[in-house]
Amino acid sequence: MHAAYAVDVVDSGGRQGTFCRVNMVSSLDGAATLAGRSGGLGDPEDQRLMSVLRSHADVVVVGAATVRAEGYGGAAVVAEDAAWRVARGRAPQPRFAIVSTGLGLGPEHPFFAEARERPLVLTSRSASAERRAALAEVADVIVAGDDRVDLRAAFAELARRGLRSVLSEGGPRLLGELAAADLVDELCVSIGPLLVGGDAGRIAASGQEAPRALRFVHAIRGERMLFVRSSRDAPAGDGPALTRSRGAA
Repeated sequence: MHAAYAVDVVDSGGRQGTFCRVNMVSSLDGAATLAGRSGGLGDPEDQRLMSVLRSHADVVVVGAATVRAEGYGGAAVVAEDAAWRVARGRAPQPRFAIVSTGLGLGPEHPFFAEARERPLVLTSRSASAERRAALAEVADVIVAGDDRVDLRAAFAELARRGLRSVLSEGGPRLLGELAAADLVDELCVSIGPLLVGGDAGRIAASGQEAPRALRFVHAIRGERMLFVRSSRDAPAGDGPALTRSRGAA
């Protein structure tokens, strides 16, 4: 499982000194949420994959809206993956970072109060100085950009702090901004066998189209879901092998 998602950050990174992998979930008809949450589209295999991808990251980045919707208090990797990290000389848990311009989540929010490692806040100069100061008591605050978060500058600062392997868990607005800034090195999408309908958004949302070419790396069929991995640095070929992997995700 870990081998299927291994990556050499030194060779693959480079946009801002970081390697950015994005993990998202989707229905068959492209819905990013079910009843307002992405968690409704997944299953235990998808949750297992989430922990594996987190265990490969130095920092997990998530948007403020997703923190509110999905509940990120005490988010972590499972014990098996924590041990995997320790065996490789890393801290048991990755750090988590929230992207927020308004800083509407206070230090009492479970994202901060229940964090396993000291979290980070990626914000802009337009954010309230009072709120920045309050969050600095419980998190490392990175100010990047004037009116909104400059993700390229924020990622450069993450790299300067030694946080080079970045996993983004969304939501759609954050993925859209990462794509527009040309920061997406890899995209992992868990596809659930559901037709959702309704007006749910796609996994990426932005004000304008920003095409970015990726190549398929693999497609792993789980018990219920399909796990597709694509990368900008994957070698050209005939496409990914579709493999059956019980318990692979």
